[in-house]
Amino acid sequence: MAYRNGTYIAFDGLGQTDPSKSDFRYYSTIQAWSSKKHIEFKFVNSHEKTYAVRDSSQRSTLESRIRERLAKSKNCLVILSDKTRSSGSMLSYEIEQAVDRYELPLIITYPGFNIVSKPILLKNRWPEALTERVHQETAYAIHIPFKKGAILDSISQFTVHANALTGPLNFYSAKAHSELGCT
Repeated sequence: MAYRNGTYIAFDGLGQTDPSKSDFRYYSTIQAWSSKKHIEFKFVNSHEKTYAVRDSSQRSTLESRIRERLAKSKNCLVILSDKTRSSGSMLSYEIEQAVDRYELPLIITYPGFNIVSKPILLKNRWPEALTERVHQETAYAIHIPFKKGAILDSISQFTVHANALTGPLNFYSAKAHSELGCT
């Protein structure tokens, strides 16, 4: 198996062809942070480790690329907005594979929040695949706001190699939120 040093980023494309109308915009924000020389935000993007696929690709091709990327990943960053669908998107497949097959820690991030201190209150944003794995306690996850400091800290800290999470509903303390520039 390849060395697992990437971060796989999962989000719901919401069935849109216009990226500005889907959660792709949050993925683009992370890419922009990473590309800026004056911003301290560097990570290995698992999506750049394999050939690109189009939204029009066959499902079997998409699933193959997802598995290839997850196999090279140390963690999985899941972006959940207020528009994330509970089912019917590739996001469910990505979560299933990340948890069940590759045993990746999940970093669940929520746009629009400065603090995430009670993840269970955000379950209305969870796809069914995540809800099942939280209830079964098979997912190991931390829930964070969609803030640069929190994302960078969590992707560098919670990996298949170190700092194992203890269950599905971890979150940062109020002090950590403050130190990471979330509040």
